Amino acid sequence: MRFRLPIALAAALALGLTACSSNAPAPASGTDGTATLKVGTIGIASDAALQMAIDKGYFKEEGLNVETSVVANPPAGVAAAQSGQLDLTYSPSIPMLNAMSQNVPLKVIAGADGYADDARDQKDLGKVDDTGLFIPKGSTITNPKDLEGKSVSVPARKAQMEVTVSKVVKDAGGDPSKINWMVLDPASALQSLNSQRVDAATLIAPFTAQAESQGNARLASPGIEFFEQGAVGLWVAGAKTADGKKDQMAAFARAINKANDYANKHLGEAQQVSSELTGVPLETIQGGAMTYWPTEVRLEDIQRVNKQLVELGFLAKEVPLDQSLILTGE
Repeated sequence: MRFRLPIALAAALALGLTACSSNAPAPASGTDGTATLKVGTIGIASDAALQMAIDKGYFKEEGLNVETSVVANPPAGVAAAQSGQLDLTYSPSIPMLNAMSQNVPLKVIAGADGYADDARDQKDLGKVDDTGLFIPKGSTITNPKDLEGKSVSVPARKAQMEVTVSKVVKDAGGDPSKINWMVLDPASALQSLNSQRVDAATLIAPFTAQAESQGNARLASPGIEFFEQGAVGLWVAGAKTADGKKDQMAAFARAINKANDYANKHLGEAQQVSSELTGVPLETIQGGAMTYWPTEVRLEDIQRVNKQLVELGFLAKEVPLDQSLILTGE
């Protein structure tokens, strides 16, 4: 069984993307008349809804045959979708907006994961945010502002974790540019945190649960504090593919929204599928943050991210957005 990355790891990877051409192929059809869509995933727990849509026949009901393949990271998936090698791919809104800022035309087909509108009402944000900013046991740091001049680990520079942590630091009155950012994979980051070789570490599930069990303290939940609510992970297509396969894209959206709704209402079943897909023990998934599968994508949620990327200096200017970005399953 191929091991796949736990939720949010691939979503924390680099923002960079080189624009490439798009040649949307004609829809492939099976002998039963179904249209085949090639879909790129990054092998995370929220893929459970996609797999359930396949297993429960939701795509088949819409006349679709969905073939999945695991891509290295969201920018690689976006490049493959833009070139027509994939019909759709998983991408969080941050790398999608970064690609669009480089004149890569994309369309949002449906939501893949995110936060419920009432998620921030949770007393323990660690139950809804699978990312965390941790400080070692006994640290004198009490506020994200205190991270100025300190060493903070991230999985990659200028990527999602650095963006979201920069937001919580700035909101606390600090200057993210004064942080000594260090690139460490999650396992190395946890080791460095425990040995106090770093002053703080950004971690993802299941490393967040391990950090807490080893006596480290959660300083912030940067994911939900940045995104607040709504769809974060998205099913994205190159604009030419989306326009050339409108009926198939609408059918995909209807099927995945049905699966997302089912997964939210049958969390235990969805977690079991997540465990099987990722190779992460079921008890680890159950003990971590609860995945939320959105059944709609709202422009205002993407625009909020767009604005913050500019405010934090990760984009020079906002990417022009309007409702045409988002296709619907109607």
